[in-house]
Amino acid sequence: MKTTEIKIVVHEYENLVELSAEDQLLMKEARKITASAYAPYSGFHVGAAVLLSNGLIIKGNNQENAAYPSGLCAERVALFYANANYPDSEVIAIAISAAKNGVLVEETVKPCGSCRQALAEAEVRFETPIRILLDGQDSICLLHGVESLLPLSFSKKAL
Repeated sequence: MKTTEIKIVVHEYENLVELSAEDQLLMKEARKITASAYAPYSGFHVGAAVLLSNGLIIKGNNQENAAYPSGLCAERVALFYANANYPDSEVIAIAISAAKNGVLVEETVKPCGSCRQALAEAEVRFETPIRILLDGQDSICLLHGVESLLPLSFSKKAL
């Protein structure tokens, strides 16, 4: 038997001003877009801001639907829009924020499994690690690459 240990490096910041200017802007955009999320069932408003290699910031928010699971998460809304409209622009970074009753969630928000897989595919597509910012009142976490969120991920190598 062989045992393998997987370690994840997470940079944790106490507040927004500790981030680089670029990451501050990205997180502010993610926070802003939470306000227009369509979340009448959960009341959990999520916003995502994706920085592309062409310098554009693409925003998305969660879109719920009474016929679960027909809705879509903020991360995939932003990623799919970016890939559809700017297919040659790499995803450099994504900032994800969430609010409940108009207030930033306390614990750092984390993407669901489907969003992690979509982020993994964006990395594979452009062969570029994505900088991932996760927002919360308690802290802001920065991860370098989707492998930090989704170790042992499914990819085209498995096909």
